[in-house]
Amino acid sequence: MYKLILLILLLFPVLFSSPLTGTEPSHPFVMAWGTEGSEPGQFKNPIGIAMAGDEIFISDAGNNRIQVFSLQGRFIRIFGRQGSGRGELDRPMHMDIADDKLYVAEYLNDRIQVFSLAGKSLQLIGSSGSGPGQFDAPAGVAVDDKGQLYVADFYNQRVQLLTGDGSFLRQYGQTGAVGIRAGQLNYPTDVDLLPDNSLVVADAYNDRIQLFSADGKFLKKWGGLLAMNISGTRPGWFKTATGVAVGHDSHIFVADFYNNRIQEFTSSGKFISLISEKNDNPNPIRLPTDMVLDDRGNIYVVDFGNNRILKFSP
Repeated sequence: MYKLILLILLLFPVLFSSPLTGTEPSHPFVMAWGTEGSEPGQFKNPIGIAMAGDEIFISDAGNNRIQVFSLQGRFIRIFGRQGSGRGELDRPMHMDIADDKLYVAEYLNDRIQVFSLAGKSLQLIGSSGSGPGQFDAPAGVAVDDKGQLYVADFYNQRVQLLTGDGSFLRQYGQTGAVGIRAGQLNYPTDVDLLPDNSLVVADAYNDRIQLFSADGKFLKKWGGLLAMNISGTRPGWFKTATGVAVGHDSHIFVADFYNNRIQEFTSSGKFISLISEKNDNPNPIRLPTDMVLDDRGNIYVVDFGNNRILKFSP
C-alpha cells in the first residue's frame, strides 16, 4: 500500500499539472488549397507529402495518384492510376525524395515504388509477406545518404532497413508482435531520419515517438505517461501519431491525428510548440497525417480530414 501511495504522489504532478510551457502556436496560418474530389487539384484522403526544390508532391491516396503543386498551391501535374502494374498505385501513403527520385509506400500493393520526379516508374521494391524484405501494408519510407530504405511495415509491426535494391539488412521491432516496451512497435505508420541517420519512428497506436541510433539501438521514446500506449491531449502527448518530419535544427514535427494538431519537438523529445486551431486558421486542422518544411521554415500540412493542404509560416 505504501508503494502504491508513493507512486500516486510521484505521478500526480505529471497527470494533473498545468500545461507545459511553449503551448502557444508559433506558426501562423498562411493559406490552404484543395477540396474533396477527383479533378486535378482536388483530393480524396491525401496522406503523404514530400518536397523537391519548389515542387510539393502529395499522395492522393483515395484517388490512387500523386499530385504535384508549387509552393503557392498551384497545380502542376498528376501521375499514377489505380492498379498493381508499374506506374500504377494502390493507396499511396507516406513518401520520401532522394537523389531526384520519389519513393512511395504503397499500402495495398505491399511495395515501395520509385518514380522519377516527372512521374516515370523506375523501380519496384518488395512483395507481400512477412519475410525479410516483404511487406504487409507499408505505410512510410525514408531514404538515407547511402540510398538505403527504412520502411514502416504496418501490419508486420516493424520497420525494415533495406539496401537500395531491396535486400534486407535489419529490422526494428518483432515481426507480427505488438508491444509497448522500448523498441517494440504498435502499427508504425511513418519514419524519418535525423542528420546523423538516427531513425525517428511514428509508433502510431502506441501514441508515441521512438528514436533509434544509426546502428539500430533504441535511444529514446516519448508521448504520454512513460510513453507506454497512454493517449492524451496535453502537449507532448498524442492520440495516434501518424506522421513524422525532421525540420531545421533537427526539430521533429509529429502529426497528432486525433488531437487535430502538429507538435514540434527537439531531437531529444523536448516539447516546443503546437500548430492547431489556434493558428488564426478559420477552418481548423482535422486529422492531419503528414507535413514537410521548406528552406524558409514554412510548414505544409496534409489536412486529411478536410482533403486539403495547409501552409503555416515560421
